[in-house]
Amino acid sequence: MATKHYFSDAEGEELDLREIEVKLAGEKFSVYTSSGIFSPEHLDQGTDVLLKQLDKVTPHGTVLDLGCGWGPIAIVIAKTNPKTKVIAVDVNHKSLALTRLNAEKLGIKNIEVFLPEEVPIDLVFDEIWSNPPIRVGKQALHGMLHQWLPRLRKGGVSRLVVQKNLGSDSLHKWLMENLKDFETSRVDSIKGFRILKSIRN
Repeated sequence: MATKHYFSDAEGEELDLREIEVKLAGEKFSVYTSSGIFSPEHLDQGTDVLLKQLDKVTPHGTVLDLGCGWGPIAIVIAKTNPKTKVIAVDVNHKSLALTRLNAEKLGIKNIEVFLPEEVPIDLVFDEIWSNPPIRVGKQALHGMLHQWLPRLRKGGVSRLVVQKNLGSDSLHKWLMENLKDFETSRVDSIKGFRILKSIRN
């Protein structure tokens, strides 16, 4: 059962804090969520599909969780790869507060949490993992990918999970046409979700 209490994050936004149990990559966790964020009641199915690729994470390096929400991707990658530096980014202050709380709750030390504009400009990534916010619209989504994918180092890999009926195939085409120094392929399709993998040449 969810237990509710209220407090404010660093920006003074009130969190309707609740505790839920989720299974992440086969392991059960008790985590905090709140109203006003993506998928506060359960683990989103797309994220669950993406985490089936967990064995592909580099055990040493820097990984970006782009659009971290309450932190499921960052948490699992950091917990299973303690020598990996995980950067969790979101525009939602509540999401950032929850990711910090969940990392602290689970004793995870290798996650750093930032607003997009707070990420050090010289920081580059070995991998990007994301269940991107498709519903923000194509223009905003494309702008986000144009901003972050070029911050992969050469040979770096991006993995995006996108639902087929929300435009995974059109996004695949856009990535191939607009990010010329990347090689993009569909590496898996599960329950109507596609995993798009982009490698920086």
